[in-house]
Amino acid sequence: MAEGLRERKKRQTRQYISDVATGLFLERGFDAVTVAEIADAADVSVNTVYNYFPAKEDLFLDRSRGVVDRLAGWVRGRAKGESAAAAVLRELRDEVRAVSPRLGLMTGYARFMEVIQGAAALRSRLWAIGQEILVNLEEALREDVGASPGDPLPGLVAGQINWVHQTVMSVIGREMMAGRNPDEVSREVLLLLDDMEDLLSPKVLNYAVRAVE
Repeated sequence: MAEGLRERKKRQTRQYISDVATGLFLERGFDAVTVAEIADAADVSVNTVYNYFPAKEDLFLDRSRGVVDRLAGWVRGRAKGESAAAAVLRELRDEVRAVSPRLGLMTGYARFMEVIQGAAALRSRLWAIGQEILVNLEEALREDVGASPGDPLPGLVAGQINWVHQTVMSVIGREMMAGRNPDEVSREVLLLLDDMEDLLSPKVLNYAVRAVE
């Protein structure tokens, strides 16, 4: 269904407020900027800001809404004959090879990470996002294989797959904060993915293979 004028204006307003807030956070740090200052800079009321963003952290981590379903989405969209782990490894390799900004392989990501490291509230929210990613992945695996509620295997496999993703994100963040070139980091992370795949057991690598009809 096509987006209506009202919905488009709301989306544009939300994006504008987020962009203004992010600019202020990058310039001065998260804790040094108030919601009132953001509202003033965006020429909206404080209530309007909170209508779009329930918490101040949401202003800086606005794009996390798409991140929490990333791994689950890759698993649900995997090809026939492909396992859950293979799908995530393939998608990660594709994004790393493309030097994707979605993984932090971009100029300016160092400052983004510095703001997060400097604010306890953002670090806490980032941890919570990581937990959501893991829970959503486990749910996707559990539904896919029809596991019983008491079956621990989907959770164990989800933990292993999530370890790969979290490690990639952590390494990229660390290297970009060190001022590294995104292309160089990309090449190194591709090799790291090979090493991590070697560490995964056959049981994990062959779990939840999509049936070939």
